[in-house]
Amino acid sequence: MGNLDIAVAVILTAALAFGFDAVTGRRGLAAPLLVAFTGALCGGFLAVRVFGVATMDQWPWVIWSVVGAALALGAHFLFRNTR
Repeated sequence: MGNLDIAVAVILTAALAFGFDAVTGRRGLAAPLLVAFTGALCGGFLAVRVFGVATMDQWPWVIWSVVGAALALGAHFLFRNTR
């Protein structure tokens, strides 16, 4: 069960990207997945290394990573190039 938190973070981030893609009506899932996983990586890094609010053995970093993914997807929606 040591990697359960990592699996949950990956599944939640992928579900968030899929939901974002479905809500916005875009056809490509690659860009939302890339943006979401980059945001999740940044959120997890902030929680563990920058602010020190959690370690990789705890669950709060998962919440931080999902929030980071949501913020990145929101920024992607606002600032993406719409030809």
